[in-house]
Amino acid sequence: MNIIHIDSIDHPGVEIFSTLTEAQLRNKLEPEKGIFIVESPKVIKVAMQAGYEPVALLTESKHIDGDAADIVSQLGNDIPIYTGSRDVLASLTGYKLTRGVLCAMKRPAPPTLAATLEGAQRIVVIDSVVDTTNIGAIFRSAAALGIDAVILTRNSCDPLNRRAVRVSMGSIFLVPWTWIDEEDISGLKSLGFKTVAMALTDKSVSLDDPALANEEKLAIIMGTEGDGLPKHTIEEADYTVRIPMAHGVDSLNVAAASAVAFWQLCKRTH
Repeated sequence: MNIIHIDSIDHPGVEIFSTLTEAQLRNKLEPEKGIFIVESPKVIKVAMQAGYEPVALLTESKHIDGDAADIVSQLGNDIPIYTGSRDVLASLTGYKLTRGVLCAMKRPAPPTLAATLEGAQRIVVIDSVVDTTNIGAIFRSAAALGIDAVILTRNSCDPLNRRAVRVSMGSIFLVPWTWIDEEDISGLKSLGFKTVAMALTDKSVSLDDPALANEEKLAIIMGTEGDGLPKHTIEEADYTVRIPMAHGVDSLNVAAASAVAFWQLCKRTH
């Protein structure tokens, strides 16, 4: 094991856990060098089981033979394990580590759309959703409720953002996902998907409409938190769908709405 004890936030190598921004971690100029940060032993294990490759570990000393022991045992001698007191790590990261362990991992190249959608019958398209909590929650619902793949427009939040990964409880590593240009959403029809725009319009049908359940392949399009889906996306969709509600409430948070939609529309395939 390559255990390195640190007593300062200036120790060489630990800047990936402290001073680098999410944009710098992502490394848009050289994606093959990009990394992301995963928190807590449970989520780190999910990522490793899904094939994600660790670069470095940051952990409180007590966790090396404790909560992080399984992780440490799988790391090669070339992967640094930085360790120190709780106070030193808090000063390094800027907050108390909830589970005492962080792992930097290599950012994989996004798969092609064709590879992501292979064998899929129910997918979600996340269009312009930028809140990290909502992204994490949508992925968690997608994994739990039977969504086969997640597609995101390029102006949506990065699923490998630290907070999004944490909120998802590792579900981001369980469901195939990739990026799509917003103008290409309608192209999903050529792959056999009927598109479902979740939006309130005069033409919206209810989520429990039998026609939806009978479709072989559905792409459920969820819009941004504030403005919802663009007008052209709604107009080009095969269905515009609303969730029936009571007490005059007209909408739900996008994460809550996605969970309801997934539950109803995935019943046929699961």
